[in-house]
Amino acid sequence: MENSPLAAKVAQLNDAFRRTLIGGPVLLTTGIRSLPNETIKAVLHQVRHYSDFTPDNDPYQEHDFGSFNIENYRIFWKIDYYDLTLTYGSEYPEDPTQTTRVLTIMLAEEY
Repeated sequence: MENSPLAAKVAQLNDAFRRTLIGGPVLLTTGIRSLPNETIKAVLHQVRHYSDFTPDNDPYQEHDFGSFNIENYRIFWKIDYYDLTLTYGSEYPEDPTQTTRVLTIMLAEEY
C-alpha cells in the first residue's frame, strides 16, 4: 500500500515528536514509572529510535503505535491527536497549529 500525502505528513510529525519528545505531553504510565531508572531510560531510548513499522502494526502508515520488549517487559507506545486544549480529538492531525500530540508509553499489561 502506498502512503498517502496526508498519512506521510502525519507520520513525519509523529516521528519528529517521538524522536525528540518535544511538542506535546509524554505520559509514562504507573507501570512504566515503577520500573528501575535504567530500564525507563532504555524504554525511552527504544521509543525514540523505534523503526519497526509494518502493515500489521501501522496499517494507516502514520507511525502512531509501536511495541517492543525490554528485559522481561512488553512495552507499547501510542501517539494520540487532540485539539489545542486537550479537550477533544483533533480533526486535523496533519496540522500542528490545530493539533497537540500526546505520547503514552505503557506496559502491555496496562492496555
